[in-house]
Amino acid sequence: MLFELRQYKIRDGHKESWVRLMEDEIIPFQVAQGMVILGSFTGEDDASLYVWIRRFKNEAERKRLYQTVYESTHWKDNIAPRISKMMDREAIKVIRLEPTPKSPIQ
Repeated sequence: MLFELRQYKIRDGHKESWVRLMEDEIIPFQVAQGMVILGSFTGEDDASLYVWIRRFKNEAERKRLYQTVYESTHWKDNIAPRISKMMDREAIKVIRLEPTPKSPIQ
């Protein structure tokens, strides 16, 4: 298994609309395409912080799912155009993680 810890910077005043977009559209769409989302979070002391975690069986699955999601007409036409208004794409941080042998999350 491999995991992505994705950290985003949400633009001022857009936290609630970003969370709605993620929870009502982006996460359900990605899950419907086969992605596994383990959780999503906002910063307790930082209103601009949004973090979510995705899990993949291996690199091949990650690449396949990226293509399925991000190259889809639905993503390109309906979701992607709204993202930059709410989130600073230049500040995206993606940390790839491998679980330790006894990690409860596998």
